[in-house]
Order: sequence, then structure tokens, then C-alpha cells
Amino acid sequence: MKFRSDPSTVRGSIAPVVTPFTADGALDHDSLRTLIRFQMDAGSHGISLGGSTGEPSAQSVAERIAAMRTAVEEIGDRVPFLPGTGSHKLEETLELTDAAMQLGADAALVITPYYARPTQEALYQWYARVAREFPDLPIVAYNVPSRTAVDIAPETVKRLFTDFDNFVGVKETTKDFEHFSRVLHACGRSLLVWSGIELLCLPLLALGGAGFVSAVANLAPGAVARMYELWETGDPAGMDAARDLHYRLHPLVDLLFVETNPAPAKWVLHQQGRIASPHVRPPLTSPTEAGLTKIRALLVEGGDLTAQIGAAK
Repeated sequence: MKFRSDPSTVRGSIAPVVTPFTADGALDHDSLRTLIRFQMDAGSHGISLGGSTGEPSAQSVAERIAAMRTAVEEIGDRVPFLPGTGSHKLEETLELTDAAMQLGADAALVITPYYARPTQEALYQWYARVAREFPDLPIVAYNVPSRTAVDIAPETVKRLFTDFDNFVGVKETTKDFEHFSRVLHACGRSLLVWSGIELLCLPLLALGGAGFVSAVANLAPGAVARMYELWETGDPAGMDAARDLHYRLHPLVDLLFVETNPAPAKWVLHQQGRIASPHVRPPLTSPTEAGLTKIRALLVEGGDLTAQIGAAK
């Protein structure tokens, strides 16, 4: 909770951890604790849970709250915690966001409501309701049109940023890099913008972004955190080293999406002994044999970065 009063400090690599399940599909709180410790030991600058990588739509509200509670207990205010609290139902979104606030989260990551394809005015009203209900909790919009079939426009972000002091930022998961620039141009660089697209994480920093919420941090958290730190030095040698890490991460980024995220990441984490089971809930399935062949090859290509546990000093 200590970061809640100054959300501008929530920067860098915010790791969107997977939600581990047991082999029979139950929440695996022990593995979740292990993953969070792994992330913090590796130098991740924050933790997120319950975004797309966390399979939130396959969980009940009670399960999502229970996972948040475990995360808060393990993090212990050492780094910022930004849980995903959105749903396609407003009542669930409000319930989850209230739970995040009560548990001590530093901000709430609220996905655009999916399937319904709301208008920009409807999106404004949705986020306005959340912001009004929780005036003391920083609200971050999660824009991921590939999953929700709706894109929150820069003008809508500006309207929310202008009207609500606690609407502080947006996680942009769109491959339209021009969109990133238009959001920052509309709102100014005091808006916090994180990239959710792995290969746009480093480019966003050049525009003044706050960092990234990148699924590849599940596999190489030290490398992803270090990429941010090197860029932020402003030193030409450091920035060049950040570019080197960006390109070296390519195979692991490709690995994540051999089949639907987070199934490949969970398979790798299980192989590494970081989670007890690679189980994903329906409608997802574990990687096919053809997928595993590609995953193994990409892991060999980029796997040296998975061994970099701590960020170099």
C-alpha cells in the first residue's frame, strides 16, 4: 500500500505472473508464493496478477480475491502490487476492485469490458463509475483490443485523466505503436503508460512511457528488469546494452505465443520446477506436441536469459 499515495513511483518492469493451478485444476497458493519470490529476487520492479496472463476469466471472483490475498502477503510492500480487477460485469469489477483496495493493492488494473463492444461514451461511463467508487485507489485502464474487441481511444483516456485524479494511467496492449504516441500526446507525459506488447516495451520508453507489464518477465525477469534500468541511465552505453537485451529476448517472446499465452510459459515454469503443474484451465489446453517442439527450440535459443536471476549492478 505504500506506493498507493504516489503512483508515479510505479515504474519499470511490472511482472504479470501466471496463476498456478494444481494438476486437478485448483488454485496453487504455494506455487504462487514461489513465483512472487522468484520475481522479487530477480529484480522485478512490481507484481501484477489477474491480467490476461493470469487466466482471470477462468476463475471465480472468490478465487481471484484469494490469489490477491496470497500475493499481498508474499509481497509485503516490498514492490508495488497492481492486480487485475476487471471483468465483463460491472458488479464483479467493483467487487474485485474493492477487495484489491481493502487488501492493500497499490493500484487496480481494470480491463476494458469484453465481448459487449461498448462505445467510447460507454467506456468513459464504465471507468468513471470505478474511479468514483474508489477515489483513494489509483485506477489504471487495461487496453487489450485483441482480447476485448474494443479499443479505448486516446480522447477517452484524456477525458478520464482530466476528470478523475485517481485515473492515473493505462496499460497499452496494442501493436499500433502510433496509438501509444497519441495517448501520451493527448494526456501529457504525467499519464503513466505501460506497454503490454513485449516487442514494444523498449520503444515505449523513448516516448516517455513508465515501463512495461510484459509476460516474458515470467521467464526472464532479471533480463526484463535490467533492460529498463539500462535504458533509464540515459548513458549511450547503457542504452545500447538495453537494445541488446531487447533483441536477445526475441526467442522467449516468440516462445510465449507458440500457442495461447500462458500455456507455453506455464510449461516452461513447470520444467524449471517453479510451479508444481503446467495446468491451464479450459478453454485453454496445454501445448501440443508440435507446439512443444517449437517451444523447446526457442528455449534453447533464448534460455540463457532465464538463468539471469538477479539484475546486474
